[in-house]
Amino acid sequence: MKIKDNKREEIERISSRVRELSSSATLAMSQRSAELKAAGIDVINMSVGEPDFHTPDFIKKAAKTAIDENYSLYTPVAGYMSLREAISAKLKRENGLEYSPQQIVVGNGAKQELSNVILATINPGDEMIIPIPAWVSYMEMVKLAEGRVIEVMTEEENDFKLTAAQLRTAITPRTRMVMLNSPSNPTGAVYTREELQALADVIAEHPQIIVLTDDIYEHINFVGGVHSIAECDNVHNQTVVINGVSKAYAMTGWRIGYMAGPLEIAKAVTKLQGQTTSGASSIAQKAAEAAYRGPQDRVQAMREAFERRSRLIVELAHGIPGWRVRKPHGAFYLFPNVESYIGKHCGDRKIESSADYVMYLLEEAHVACVDGEAFGCPGYMRLSYATSDENIREAMRRIAEASRKLG
Repeated sequence: MKIKDNKREEIERISSRVRELSSSATLAMSQRSAELKAAGIDVINMSVGEPDFHTPDFIKKAAKTAIDENYSLYTPVAGYMSLREAISAKLKRENGLEYSPQQIVVGNGAKQELSNVILATINPGDEMIIPIPAWVSYMEMVKLAEGRVIEVMTEEENDFKLTAAQLRTAITPRTRMVMLNSPSNPTGAVYTREELQALADVIAEHPQIIVLTDDIYEHINFVGGVHSIAECDNVHNQTVVINGVSKAYAMTGWRIGYMAGPLEIAKAVTKLQGQTTSGASSIAQKAAEAAYRGPQDRVQAMREAFERRSRLIVELAHGIPGWRVRKPHGAFYLFPNVESYIGKHCGDRKIESSADYVMYLLEEAHVACVDGEAFGCPGYMRLSYATSDENIREAMRRIAEASRKLG
């Protein structure tokens, strides 16, 4: 009885908002992969969304210089003005977008700025439209804000992209925000300028709606460049852009991201951030400033490597019977349909879902992937090809071999 009482007390110490959150499936699989590696098992981790390159040397040099120059004090909540000016210049130069430094807030990664914008604008009961499949954290951030997620299931035949007709149907008087992500995690889909304008024309009819566009993979594209819905004049003042240095400059651990949007939202996010984390790391900010102001040849070199790996993994994936594969046009993920393996057996083991198939591949092939259900799309799985060509070849060989054992 005492144990039960202690258990009850333990549960009641945790808030309902946290109890209702789902754990990150991508981080959980990465952790499981690390545990198996620590036990001496040769696991190829294709679950993590992280470039396998090192931060360019000129960026690391800027960080070392910042240390030597004693950039060791608290930073402004919204970020150093010099970094916000560099971001403003980047948005003008690369995207044709006009944002003053006052409209930009720098935080501890794009993930924090996504969360901050949602918390700063969503009231309890407000609806946020999220095209599915979608990155695992979007829905959980809306839960924290006590908003309501409206999932819109996109179609594989349309490269998993939200259409204007779907968006129009999903909008209600409670709609407060629409989420976009191009290039997409987990599908690699990229919206064209025309597709974004069609969505913008619908959104422009509803001035209360904010568009939150996650552009973190913009430089990892295989279509010669990508567009942001913020470029659409009729919704520019309704749009908040999220981006950062993690993917383009191989700086995931530096934790620098930003939001750029209407001034009142930037002020609200600064207010919120001031009561939570305050400003981001001084050294990381100076490194990010160097990334935006410095040479961009390494960004292009990494993009070319990801494009080569994309071609490689698609070619190998077509050799796995039963997989239905669409060519990604950006990011570094493959999102195959694996429904054909549901119901198959290996000895006494039965595959009853895509989650079972993913776990089977981890335990039998020692390849870590992520179940599509984490992105709202059971029957699929996500593989990150942010790893070497050798790892991709070996991982796909193992997956093919393990899959052939299922009958």
